[in-house]
Amino acid sequence: MKENKKDIIWKIVSEFELNEVLVNNYIEDYLKWEDYNTIRRFFKENIDFIKVKPFVKWVGWKRQLMPILIEEYPLDKKIKKYYEPFLGWGALFLNVQKKNSILSDINKELINAYQVIKDNVNDLIKFLKTLRYDKELFLEIRAWDREEWWEEKYWKIKRAWRFIFLNRTCFNGLYRVNSKGYFNVPFWRYTNPDFIQEENLINLSRLFNFLNIKFKISWFEEVLENAWEGDFIYLDPPYDTINETSNFTSYDKSWFGKELQVTLAETFKKLDKKGAYVMLSNHDTDFIKEIYDWYKFKIVKARRNINSKGDKRGEVNEIIIKNY
Repeated sequence: MKENKKDIIWKIVSEFELNEVLVNNYIEDYLKWEDYNTIRRFFKENIDFIKVKPFVKWVGWKRQLMPILIEEYPLDKKIKKYYEPFLGWGALFLNVQKKNSILSDINKELINAYQVIKDNVNDLIKFLKTLRYDKELFLEIRAWDREEWWEEKYWKIKRAWRFIFLNRTCFNGLYRVNSKGYFNVPFWRYTNPDFIQEENLINLSRLFNFLNIKFKISWFEEVLENAWEGDFIYLDPPYDTINETSNFTSYDKSWFGKELQVTLAETFKKLDKKGAYVMLSNHDTDFIKEIYDWYKFKIVKARRNINSKGDKRGEVNEIIIKNY
């Protein structure tokens, strides 16, 4: 007699310290509800890449919100395809790991790094091992984007290790460029920052290939044109500003202001009409609640740590909005 599906999921969740959504997705996508021993063997053999960590530090990352985001994931729905068009460090994807996911961002250097990890991880690690944690080297590498045609001059693997090195050695992992498109975050002093991450990068590469992940450089509107009924989309845009001095949202040359927040809300409504399942996180502001006023929402508290002065950090309210 076959065991109950829920019993199988909770046995795997308990033994391997995973969440219910991730376990369910692997069983649905790959194991097709085989017997418990077969399912357990799969997780035991692949646990190293299943339990990977983000390779980047990222402002606004969702460690505190993750249990709530997982709880709000539509586990009772049959999800066809997963989209995360504001990828960053992969806020939700790494915790749900859906097969054939479409992961995208307008940050070309970020997506290039993801693609190189998937396709050329051994070469990437080899180059990272040649680097040293040094302010002079940081400033030299940071200045590459001041050179004419720098994206063509430096091949993809070099640009990927530059991105990872700067991310792990700059202030708080902030990715910010000025009006000319130059990366301008300062060097920061850490105790032995791990910018090589050999084991983690190898496991990320295994994960991306096993799940057949597609990475795209794209605006959210463009990539979501292909989303349809039964797909799930997690929207984690640059947040609406709480005040005019809190803008840490510019990680490309254009600021994600009110007009783009409205455009995103319109995209949310289009996806809703198509029959997709959509979840969005943002700051809890009157403006955001107004443009999503007919959808379900939950207010949660999160701590923000992006200011270099401790007394400028603190709790803020965030909002999770969904259409299901």
